[in-house]
Amino acid sequence: MSLTDESKLKQLISKVPQLTIFFWIIKVLCTTVGETFSDFLSFNVGLGLPLTTLLMGIAFVIVLFVQFRASKYIPLVYWLTVVLISVFGTLVTDNLTDGFGVPLERSTIIFSLLLAVTFLLWFISEGTLSIHSIYTAKRETLYWLSILFTFALGTAVGDLYSEQLGVGYLNTGIIVVIVIACVFVAWKLKFNEILAFWIVYILTRPLGASLGDYLSQSKKNGGLELGATLTSVIFLLAIVAIIVFLAITKYDLVAKGGNSESINTSSNLKLVWTQTIASIIVFLTVGIGGYVWCNHYVVPEIDSSQTTLSGQLNDFVSIETNILDHINGADFSTAKSEADDLEYQWDQSEPKLRKIDRKTWTDIDGTIDEVLAAVRTKSPEPNKCDTVIQNSIQVLNTSNQ
Repeated sequence: MSLTDESKLKQLISKVPQLTIFFWIIKVLCTTVGETFSDFLSFNVGLGLPLTTLLMGIAFVIVLFVQFRASKYIPLVYWLTVVLISVFGTLVTDNLTDGFGVPLERSTIIFSLLLAVTFLLWFISEGTLSIHSIYTAKRETLYWLSILFTFALGTAVGDLYSEQLGVGYLNTGIIVVIVIACVFVAWKLKFNEILAFWIVYILTRPLGASLGDYLSQSKKNGGLELGATLTSVIFLLAIVAIIVFLAITKYDLVAKGGNSESINTSSNLKLVWTQTIASIIVFLTVGIGGYVWCNHYVVPEIDSSQTTLSGQLNDFVSIETNILDHINGADFSTAKSEADDLEYQWDQSEPKLRKIDRKTWTDIDGTIDEVLAAVRTKSPEPNKCDTVIQNSIQVLNTSNQ
């Protein structure tokens, strides 16, 4: 068998799709669903973060098993795996932040190192990081592990800048689009295709999350107020429609006008390493520089007397008290509106309050998430709402003394 025939055969049995415009469209849609669907289950359904993570983790493992058992690329199975790994990767970072109080800066460093180690092991053992070469169990394992870490890393970086540093979801999305455009231009100027792919793959996570939050958040929060439920449904339907189209046309099964050998790091290893090191330096410089700049010019300054959150939580106690009164009065509509106001005020205050006392902020944030989840369910349970709100008010009062 000639090298050309072998290359074509590997394309046909590859377990992942070829890179077409539809690949990136579905990737962004899946990322958006990862953000909105996890919020839908945690808050709208009222499952809470731990139970949502458990259920999505089980679903992800089951579908991933089916993906590994498949002998070829199957659009429905592959993209369902991406959707679930998007949700699960998002929840992993959210659990570290909200459940265990791990700072987003630390999560960013951890997932960056895990992704780098995975890439290094992949390259050392296989000699390439090309997704066009996924036709062995080892490569597929390393591929999905890399995908998981890209979603977790993208979540950490996106939340760090959009929420903690106060840049905002829309502005973060715009910045990501600009960076992706720069990578695209660099690729046109002979930047390594595989390196460009993985950079964009990571960046599409905060892009999709920004899009999801912009569509689902209330107008008060600067969004279009479609809600997590409607946003998730719209994007899931769009994903299904494109998957059906690809399953019928097989447009993403075989690359048009090229083969997998055209993307091979061994052709110019020195250049690839040079570009990789240069990319790392650029992203570290821009990332750390942006972090320092935001801390000085975006996050509100605090003076030496503001070492605790004492006296700065009165508004939140008042809002939660009003929510409880509406719940007890069976006025659930107004209670949900007040919950939106609670979320908005808390998010607006996050950069400053987290900067003052990160641990206490994390503790309060967890109780507020419980309040939002209990109040926003389709049919709120008064007893459950009373319990979580009373607990949150107690935590707020304790920290406010």
